[in-house]
Amino acid sequence: MSIDKKLLEILCCPVTKVPVKLLPKPKLGALNERVAAGEVKRATGDTVSEPLDEALITENGTTIYRIDSGIPVMLEDEAIPTAQLGEF
Repeated sequence: MSIDKKLLEILCCPVTKVPVKLLPKPKLGALNERVAAGEVKRATGDTVSEPLDEALITENGTTIYRIDSGIPVMLEDEAIPTAQLGEF
């Protein structure tokens, strides 16, 4: 299930107010490989244990938010900072 395009146009990071876009499939695959290896943490420091079906990334590339069944989970505690991913 994909996110509604009109919703995507108005969404932004709740912390920085930077607009978000869909995380491209190749990057999503790379992220999920890191998740499977136990290398990805949320903003809270908790390890992400489940792969993401879809995700949003801020336009400046600093934060990822998962999408569950077409619904973006835009909670600060659930955010995935990309700084931990190196060259992402």
